Amino acid sequence: MTRTPRRTVLAAAVAVAGAAATLGAGTATAGGPGSRPRPGTGGRPRPAAAAIDYRGWSTAGDWASGTAEGTAVTGGGTPALVLDTPAGTLDYTDPHTGTTRTWEYARWVSPEHRPAEPATELIASWNARTPAHTHLRVEVRGTYAGGGQTPWYTMGVWASGDEEIRRTSVDGQGDGVSTVWTDTVAVTDPASGARIVSWRLRLTLCRLPGSGATPEVWRAGAMASDVPERFEVPATEPGPAAGIELPVPRYSQNVHIGRYPEYDNGGEAWCSPTSSQMIIEYWGHHPTPEDLAWVDPSYSDPQVCHAARQTFDYAYQGCGNWPFNAAYAATYEGLRGVVTRCASLADAERLIQAGIPLITSQSFYEEELDGAGYGTAGHLMTVIGFTADGDVIANDPASPDNDAVRRVYPRRQFENVWLRTRRTTQDGTTASGTGGVCYLYFPARPTAAQRRALASVGIR
Repeated sequence: MTRTPRRTVLAAAVAVAGAAATLGAGTATAGGPGSRPRPGTGGRPRPAAAAIDYRGWSTAGDWASGTAEGTAVTGGGTPALVLDTPAGTLDYTDPHTGTTRTWEYARWVSPEHRPAEPATELIASWNARTPAHTHLRVEVRGTYAGGGQTPWYTMGVWASGDEEIRRTSVDGQGDGVSTVWTDTVAVTDPASGARIVSWRLRLTLCRLPGSGATPEVWRAGAMASDVPERFEVPATEPGPAAGIELPVPRYSQNVHIGRYPEYDNGGEAWCSPTSSQMIIEYWGHHPTPEDLAWVDPSYSDPQVCHAARQTFDYAYQGCGNWPFNAAYAATYEGLRGVVTRCASLADAERLIQAGIPLITSQSFYEEELDGAGYGTAGHLMTVIGFTADGDVIANDPASPDNDAVRRVYPRRQFENVWLRTRRTTQDGTTASGTGGVCYLYFPARPTAAQRRALASVGIR
């Protein structure tokens, strides 16, 4: 389970705040700001379709379609954006070390992308490698319905290591219409009608002068969405993945309680990197002995400790930054990672049928998910299959040990706690839900069936 401070179920919290401002504030809970259900719906909003649009750039043609300022594209089977001729220098003071350094940089700006439906949220994600003496800054800028633009919002100052800069989101960004909450750009008051109708990404590739090194970026994109406020989602029937279970390794986050306080102390704070490590190893990837040399040799599953360190966000002070987890997964050669949303459990079934497990984010109190044995304001777990009756098979890291990680959750309960954006807590107050947020990790060269499954959820 993730911890409650700063962000619990971030993607929906701002939407609930906007509803509270319009409908009258309720009691705040651990899951997010309180609000009341919409009037005239029998105490529950009617289910509505979610607008979800992911756009990414990953091919040589994609990179050529953007505006380059000192960047180039490598050839070969995996085109990558690299720093070619520096456009200039910039000074960066690391807010977590106080160290100021001068960096050479080059920039790439994507074409404007206009999603099919205007959005209330944007979540960027990227896949890159940053060798020694380099790092990457990822920014996004949206255009509002009716005109006007957001600032260039920083979605991450990122490096695959932590020796020279500290990987970080940036607090305090907003313009009165939208706000950045760690890894999500969110319209502050969706009830006002404000929407983002188009957006661009900007990548700034940095290196120390004279190093000759360069970041390599293989994929960058963002998911724009407008998920309606809903306590309940439409039920789905078991589909083509019924009876399929993928052989995903099992790791418990709870065996790490108290380990590495500097990376948020293990246990419930490590659900995201523990889930990420399970899926990374399903695809056949592992940290090297050199990667794990820093871990106390008495600790079990040192690769989970490594994943926590590699996903830790020094501003958020935790390992639950969604894009940082996807970026960590993609540091393994031949693996890609994207943060997006699914619209229904049928989306998850198509992915499982193609051999692609997914990491889901959800919140619930104990009685809402039979078999969990706990409640949470925000938690990541892996969906690895479906029973013959269509119930969800999950590797849930919130388990006492590795052997207990495999769980079976009732289909109807699981799809609702994952896909809803609003929920009633056990004490009767109103909180938020993630609206179907998930991480997808998949091969850089997927099979034809995997390409079709990914395309069905907008990933191409």
